[in-house]
Amino acid sequence: MGNSLKSAQFLIESRMADAAAGDGDALYDLGICYQTGTSGVAVDLIEAHKWFNLAAVSGFTAAQDARAEVAEDMTAREIATAQAAARAWLGMTRRLAA
Repeated sequence: MGNSLKSAQFLIESRMADAAAGDGDALYDLGICYQTGTSGVAVDLIEAHKWFNLAAVSGFTAAQDARAEVAEDMTAREIATAQAAARAWLGMTRRLAA
């Protein structure tokens, strides 16, 4: 694995850990990664919507606009899938915090 791939993977893993702790910046950053296909991840609008939704719920206001922008390029089914994934993430992180 090349150094740039290792550093990209480390960035995603560290942002995931911060996101699990409820860090709005990390949630937003993950949305950007999946929206743009940066940091070694493929473009995935469902994942991007999920992370932007979670960031918005955590109070990160810029995430609301980002979520709306991503939703313009998604079907209703994809949005529903992203919303279900966000609920599942919230359920998982709440269980871990308990």
